[in-house]
This record gives sequence, C-alpha cells and structure tokens, in this order.
Amino acid sequence: MLRLNVNNETSKLKAVVLGIGNSLGSAPTANECYDPKSRFHVLNGTYPKEIDIVSQLDSFNKIFLKYDINVFRPSILKNVNQIFTRDIGFVIGNKFFVSNTIKERSKEIEGLNGLFKKIKHDNLVYLPKNCSVEGGDIILHDEYIFIGTCEKNKFDDYKTARTNQGGINFIKKYFPEKKIISFPLIKSDTDYQKLALHLDCCFQPVGKNKLVVCPEAFLSEDDYNWILNTFKKENIFEISLLEMNKLKCNFFSISQNIVVSEISFSRLNNWLRSNGITVEEISYNEISKQGGLFRCSTLPLIRE
Repeated sequence: MLRLNVNNETSKLKAVVLGIGNSLGSAPTANECYDPKSRFHVLNGTYPKEIDIVSQLDSFNKIFLKYDINVFRPSILKNVNQIFTRDIGFVIGNKFFVSNTIKERSKEIEGLNGLFKKIKHDNLVYLPKNCSVEGGDIILHDEYIFIGTCEKNKFDDYKTARTNQGGINFIKKYFPEKKIISFPLIKSDTDYQKLALHLDCCFQPVGKNKLVVCPEAFLSEDDYNWILNTFKKENIFEISLLEMNKLKCNFFSISQNIVVSEISFSRLNNWLRSNGITVEEISYNEISKQGGLFRCSTLPLIRE
C-alpha cells in the first residue's frame, strides 16, 4: 500500500501521478470548451494535437525517471481528456481527497481506480456533494493551506469558479490544526487574459520560502499585502498578468533545489537559478493551450 504524505510543494518528491494524453477524442467545438483558453485556440485553429500532447507529457515523465521518482499514470478512458490530474484529487498529509469537479470532468476520476486499490480505504476521502474543490486551488505550505476561490456569492456565476465556500469549510473542519487562508481570484468565462483559473496559476511557493506570484490575480489588495508581509518582498518573484496568462506560475518542484519549467520562461528560470535552484527545462507549449502546465498535470502522492 502507498504511504501517502504531502505537506508542502517543495519537499523531495517520491511518487506522483502524471496525466496522459492518449484517447483525448476529437477537438471540442468552441461551445464545448469549459475554459476560455481552450476556446481561444479552437476558434483560432491552434488547438493542440494528441500526438504533440503525448510527446510533451513523455518528456516530463523522462525527468521524473531521471530522479528515480515512482510515476503512476491514469488508465486510459476512451475519448476523455486526462491531462490535468491535479484537479480530480489531491493529497494532504496521508489523505487522498477525491474532488468534486465540474460535471464535464466528472468521468476523469475513473482513470485512478487502479491507483485507489493501492491506498488504504480509510485514507480515501470523498467530499460531500455541496463541497466543490479542485486540486489546482489547493497550495500546501506546511502549517498553511492556501485555497483559491472566487468572489463571495459569485461561484454559480462562473464556469471557471472551481472551489466554493463549502469546499473551504470542509477543509477547515478536517484540518483544525492548520492555518487555512482563502484568496478570491479574478474570474472570467470568456477572456483568458482576465482569469486565474486556479490558485496555482498565480501563486506558488518554491525553493526555501520563496514565492512566485501575480499580484493582479487577487481581487483584494489586502490579500496581496498579507502575502507580502508573510513571505517578505525580497523572497517574492512577481509576474505580470500577461506572464500569468502564459502560466509562468505553473512550474513543478521535484525538491527545494530542482524545478521543472517551460523552456521559454527565461526571466523566471534565470531567477530560479539565481536562487540556487536547478531548472529542468522542457517544452510544454502545446499542453498550455488547454489552460494548464506542469503543476496542473501532476498529482503528488508522496514527498519526504
């Protein structure tokens, strides 16, 4: 059985679920897209091809194998997009939480049925129906759990709002010893340039108490001031809204000293290196066309 253990974003990774790009089905129509970035690429004839997605995911997998990480892949479901495993579940401590995603993504969790046989039944937690949470909105930082959400009482107004107050309350009740901090984020169903789909699109700890963040993604200036006070300005790498839209917050930490990042993110990657972090660069540009990047396509199971 797997001994689940995840308490932050940067401890040494031992086991992870990596998404797959096989059997995606035909490209969606614009009306079938449930995020504005995918819709943009459908309308512009640049929606990614399955062969390219599979190739880029394989490049990511090779990096995990290089560092002797145990990689699990979902079982293939016919005509189902299974790239972004982060959102269908998440691990906190030794518990695996099964997300309540939007209905268009509800079938994806079936691809993890084989994995669930390796997890003790008592460590599998199914969220109540009124609790909506996707793993991209959950950022772990030891005693803190940061949660992305939307403007109060606006959850039902946006398809791109994925975590509601019910989900936040559930996490608070489940982890009374943790400091739970929620951040309302900018939302739009039509303009991907005015959207933080999940918290990991605009906020992610890295290295030793460093942070990459997009100030413009937070609805409240008070929230960003809290972030500045907590992490300290000298430890923060700020990105613009345009850089956020290119998913520069969505790298992935293998450890405090090793990060996987998109090869084109030179400003970010140079800053990471200046802080003593090894950057494994690969191209993930085709996957980004669906609104996610490295963190979105991974679901950590065990960190040291």
